[in-house]
Amino acid sequence: MKNLVAKNSLWLAFAILMAFTLIAACHTDDPDPLPVTGDLTDIPYSPQPYTIVKPANFPEVPIPADNPMTLEGVQLGRRLFYDPILSADSTMSCSTCHMPQGSFTDNKAVSTGIDHISGRRSSMSLLNVAYVDKGLFWDGRAPTLEAQALRPVEDVIEMHNTWVNLVGKLKTHATYPALFRKAFGISNRSEITKELAVKAIAQFERILISSGKSKYDEFISGNVDAFDDEEIDGKLMFFDEGKDYNLPDAQCFHCHGGITLTGGNFFNNGLDSVGSLDEFKDLGRWEATRFNPHPDTLDKGKFRAPTMRNIALSAPYMHDGRFQTLEQVLDQYNDNGFGVVNEGAFLNQIGFPNGDGTFTGLSAYQKKAVIKFLHTLTDTVFVNNPDIQDPFK
Repeated sequence: MKNLVAKNSLWLAFAILMAFTLIAACHTDDPDPLPVTGDLTDIPYSPQPYTIVKPANFPEVPIPADNPMTLEGVQLGRRLFYDPILSADSTMSCSTCHMPQGSFTDNKAVSTGIDHISGRRSSMSLLNVAYVDKGLFWDGRAPTLEAQALRPVEDVIEMHNTWVNLVGKLKTHATYPALFRKAFGISNRSEITKELAVKAIAQFERILISSGKSKYDEFISGNVDAFDDEEIDGKLMFFDEGKDYNLPDAQCFHCHGGITLTGGNFFNNGLDSVGSLDEFKDLGRWEATRFNPHPDTLDKGKFRAPTMRNIALSAPYMHDGRFQTLEQVLDQYNDNGFGVVNEGAFLNQIGFPNGDGTFTGLSAYQKKAVIKFLHTLTDTVFVNNPDIQDPFK
């Protein structure tokens, strides 16, 4: 018995020794992590100006003076946009919620973060986001693309990371220091900052411009045969151009106007009936303006109007994704709102006037025509543009 115990003890000691030996060997074979500092001046810095491709009838894309567009900056931003390294557990990237095929949405009612917690709001399309000048996000809380890109990384529901942690990863990464050198001319990997990272992401987002190849663009460029009669009727009602054709006003363009069909302003679009403005489940714009020197309580329940371009690709709809189809959206608007004090002024004026201050709404055919027109705004050339796809695939 004593011999058996001694023999087992020897085997146990041998097993422990072998385990430590293997662990030590594995550790020795692992490459040393790259340092957070390191000279990069042997890498050429010669940034090439980047000209954003846009339709001829689109205005010039606003570019901030402190973040000029370069080929190197755009390519770095594209890589960061699609890289899950941005999230705490490296499972989620910007593209998780903003995919090209959904016109840079995720086609979910509300987005889910790395901890499987659902957010409150649907992801907004980034198509033509470079033209938005009244604040980004549904509530407009970020004044610029650079400011917007700062937020998701540290949002506890979204990427649940810290910029300190992320910048540390970028500094010790095998590829990113050279890309930051080529884009921004840093001399040492220690100079990588969150400010440079979001500048690069913003540069990439500024190239997300319509191709000008949608059926609608073809029509307004002079090819009147591009639309059938129903699509023409829908366009006339969308833009209130149908008076000479006995067509009512669908009141769409007031919120979704301009060449990008975005408008960029904030509205209570009549989704909820509330007794007071404080009863809105989501206070929307008020969350961004309540601390202003002169806050306006009428901001409660207002949200930024999204672009109508590629609207057929970006379902579900509204800030909380409550509607799955465009038909449901038109049915909602056709009810002419709830009469809440800060509702959009044109919500209760859809259709023909009845003569008593009320309006008829749209007929079944008229709603169908408006929806058919909305489908002419689909821009598949944009969503399939190879320059905006995932560089890791």
